[in-house]
Amino acid sequence: MKQAIGIFDSGLGGLTVMKEIHQRHPEYDYIYLGDNARAPYGPRDFETVYQYTLEAVQWLFNRGCPLVILACNTASAKALRTIQQKDLPGIDPIKRVLGVIRPTTEVIGDYTETKHIGILGTQGTVDSGSYVIEVGKAFPDVHVHQQACPDWVPLVESGDYLDFTVADPIIRDCLIKLLDQSDDIDTVLLACTHYPLLYPRIRAMLPPDITVVSQGEIVADSLSAYLLRHPEMETRLSKGGSLEFCTTGDPETFKHAAGAFWGEGVDVVQKVELL
Repeated sequence: MKQAIGIFDSGLGGLTVMKEIHQRHPEYDYIYLGDNARAPYGPRDFETVYQYTLEAVQWLFNRGCPLVILACNTASAKALRTIQQKDLPGIDPIKRVLGVIRPTTEVIGDYTETKHIGILGTQGTVDSGSYVIEVGKAFPDVHVHQQACPDWVPLVESGDYLDFTVADPIIRDCLIKLLDQSDDIDTVLLACTHYPLLYPRIRAMLPPDITVVSQGEIVADSLSAYLLRHPEMETRLSKGGSLEFCTTGDPETFKHAAGAFWGEGVDVVQKVELL
């Protein structure tokens, strides 16, 4: 059984992270799993997100993945620590699950000069306080301002983000609410892997002196560094250059929408059951 890198997201957004990782490391095998049937995760409570995420991680482990990346901020915020501390020792102590929040918070403070950053995320990510806590550890002098954008993931997954008459008022409302929190915000983090598809509209609506940061490149950099630090994991990963795309939802719907996230068409998608 090949030992691929598993990448999980509640839907399609994780493809934006996987794309950056694959561009850096095309030699590895990858299995992508989107829990589209139960997306979005953002409005769900902690226990539900934890249970859903654990089911996905176990499925990827069963497919031979020794390393799973939660390319989902909500899953990283609500499930990662519990899975790492409570579940992994009993499942397989040499397997690993990584998230997207810590790699981001370890560098986000380097982007700001005013020491004020804005976080745009799902309701679940914002409610978890994960970014406030982790940025506080890495950059104690940086002020974090958060704004939940509950309509953004459905906007992206439905494809309505391409209709500016529909999308722009929804995007603008959240940006105004964020900037109203402080005049000193000079860096805005897109703390959801779906949001890069909204980047052009976000960039156009924000003042030019505000930096807008997506996570894909940051997470890819962090994974490269992780594999250098952990050769015992790197040597376990199979290098066939293969890509597998799996969804709990409708494969045809996934294929139709995936190109916008992945950057090119996806020809084969496997329907899977997690329960």
